[in-house]
Amino acid sequence: MKRLGMILALAMSTAGGACGLAQEDDADKETATPAALNFKMKNIEGEEIDLAKYYGNVVLVVNVASKCGLTPQYEGLQELHEKHSGQGLSVLGIPCNQFGKQEPGTEKEIKSFCRMKYDVSFDMFSKIDVNGDKQTGLYSYLTKLETKPQGPGDISWNFEKFLINRKGEVIARYSPRTAPGDAGFVKAIETALAEPRPADAPESDIPESEKTSKDSKHLDKK
Repeated sequence: MKRLGMILALAMSTAGGACGLAQEDDADKETATPAALNFKMKNIEGEEIDLAKYYGNVVLVVNVASKCGLTPQYEGLQELHEKHSGQGLSVLGIPCNQFGKQEPGTEKEIKSFCRMKYDVSFDMFSKIDVNGDKQTGLYSYLTKLETKPQGPGDISWNFEKFLINRKGEVIARYSPRTAPGDAGFVKAIETALAEPRPADAPESDIPESEKTSKDSKHLDKK
């Protein structure tokens, strides 16, 4: 009887160990958020947004201002959004008042200006600092990277741009004067969009056009 008990205890221990290993394997399979998207920020409505939601999309991060000589770039950014959001481009507009105090308004005023003047419909965030002691975590990370064509270091002015690919890798940094319609800039975005979405990207964030495309391919295989 004692021997039978020992056998049962050994069997339960082995099963428990296997279960533990299976749980560890499942944990390993969970999506690891890329460093560039492992931040939470408030949108222009004051709601906290986990940037991990953009994993699987091509992300364009731009620090913006309403009273700058480069403010008309809003128009080009909106055009990029309208043309490529269905393919998975996410434009993130991040207001900042550190350059010539050219973004003095409240979030409500910024939102109203963007809608009224440029009909902006891409994602806008609350005003932050991109340099200095109060620099937000996202920009602390981005500005340390060895990027091209613009290298590492502080943000130089309004409308500097970071391009993040579908894998969450920062693949380029562009100077403020790089226009949204610049041929090389647009080509970099389109090249990134042509890459496949990672298999572990959140399904809920796949644009409808991509869902349709995926469903069609699945049906074709059948």
